[in-house]
Amino acid sequence: MRRMDIVVNLWTPDLTKNYTPKLNHFWQKIHILGDTGEGIPLEDEIAKMDAAGIEKGLMIATTGGWSGSDIFFEKPVKRIAEVVAEHPDRFKGVVGINPTNIVPGVARVEEAVKEYGFVGAHLYPHWYGKEPGDRIWYPFYAKCAELGIPVQIQIGHSAQHFLPTVANPMTLDRVAIAFPELTIIGIHIGYPWVEEMISVTWKHPNVYVGCDAHSPKYWDPSFVRFINSRRGQDKVLFGTDWPVIDFERTVNEIGELGLKEDVMKKLFWENAVRVYGLEEWV
Repeated sequence: MRRMDIVVNLWTPDLTKNYTPKLNHFWQKIHILGDTGEGIPLEDEIAKMDAAGIEKGLMIATTGGWSGSDIFFEKPVKRIAEVVAEHPDRFKGVVGINPTNIVPGVARVEEAVKEYGFVGAHLYPHWYGKEPGDRIWYPFYAKCAELGIPVQIQIGHSAQHFLPTVANPMTLDRVAIAFPELTIIGIHIGYPWVEEMISVTWKHPNVYVGCDAHSPKYWDPSFVRFINSRRGQDKVLFGTDWPVIDFERTVNEIGELGLKEDVMKKLFWENAVRVYGLEEWV
């Protein structure tokens, strides 16, 4: 069975050293301090994907925190573009959104797509204290819609103890109505508001769910039923947010959920190909 992970992080030592020390508490909670916290070579990451049978991944040029603040971090677009160029059959790029300076921020999204072939955008609303329906994001949503790329938005609570939670899934309701041309993927399954995430996903044809960052064996039974149902089987995309959740562990735990085989094909592969328009790549 073919698999594509829509939420993959580059975790090499040159990038992990730039994270704020405030994140150490979070790393400890999810058990990625020590050797993992210091970074993992790209070839080791690819080997882990191979061991899990994950053929392709969308790698994110993540950014978070207002530029100049003590929590700011950024994985440069060009750094991710280099990885994509080195492994064109393995990865596609996804560009992070930072609203510190709106015009250059929007230009960064456009450059990533037009110059480097990135296929989506990614947003961490908690890192800015701005919920997804805040108008500060509207120029970015408009640009993503214009470019025809989906935007991943971290939905649910903030797991970082120093960041307030601002992304209840129902905040996507306004966004989906204001931007019907925009494809929205609420990643992190909306936890702990899983029912709300299911509701807004079912309501809007342009809203989807990414099942990353949470161990499948702990998924709410209602979410598993949604994936396995006619109303949900075309609406959920596989992801891990590696190294937050291990590739192989995630695949194995999904295999134990009792999903129908045709549903698993959609979850692991077909939905991502369709939503991101990757038919020519695969």
